[in-house]
Amino acid sequence: MPGLSGAERTTTVVIGAGLPGLAIATELRRRGVDSITVSGLEAPGGQASQTAPLQRCDAAGGSSLQERNEILRQLRNYASSHHLDIRNGTAAVQLDRMGAGTADAPLHRWAVHTPDGVLLADHIVLTRCAHSQLRRMLTDLGISVGQNLVAAMRAIGMYLVGVGELITPTPREVLRQAKVVGQAISAKVYPDSVPSVLTGSFATLQAPA
Repeated sequence: MPGLSGAERTTTVVIGAGLPGLAIATELRRRGVDSITVSGLEAPGGQASQTAPLQRCDAAGGSSLQERNEILRQLRNYASSHHLDIRNGTAAVQLDRMGAGTADAPLHRWAVHTPDGVLLADHIVLTRCAHSQLRRMLTDLGISVGQNLVAAMRAIGMYLVGVGELITPTPREVLRQAKVVGQAISAKVYPDSVPSVLTGSFATLQAPA
C-alpha cells in the first residue's frame, strides 16, 4: 500500500477519546500494551461517521451522571500522569485492512488514516458505534458477518468498548468491557507471559462482578 513509509506503528489504535476510549487506553497501559487514541472516526469531508453518539442510559439520573464524571476525571488524571498518547484533535478518516499477517508480522495489520498521517496497528478498538453501522463498515471492508458480530470482529483484530445494541452502556459496564478487551489484546500481544504487574490502581472504578 503506497504512502506508508512514514507511518507510525503501535500495537493498538483506539478510536474515540471519550470515557470508553480512555477506559480501554488505561487498561492497555496497565497491561504493558502501547496504544494511540484518536478522537473518533469521520468521513473525509469532516462529518461524523461510524462513531456517531448514541443515547446514553446514564444521562438521566443525577447520581449516575456524577459517577460518570468522577470516573472520567480519574481516567483523565491517569492518562495525564502516565503520558498516554491521546490525540483529541486527530480523527480517523479511513480504515484499511492490510491482511492477516506474515511470519514476520503474525497479527492482523490495520492502517488508520488521519489528517496527520497513517497509524499502523495490530488491533483496533471502536467506541460509541451502533451495531448496524459496524455491520455496514465490515461489509464495506469485504468481511462477511454472521449473527455473532463481536466474534467476527475479534477474528480480524477489531474490538468494541462502550457499545450497546440500542443505548450506550452504563459507566461501570464500559469499565467491565474495557477490562475484558484489555485482557484479550494483552493475551495476544503476550501469548506466553501476560504481565502480572499492572501500572496504577483503580480500586474505586472496578465494575461489580
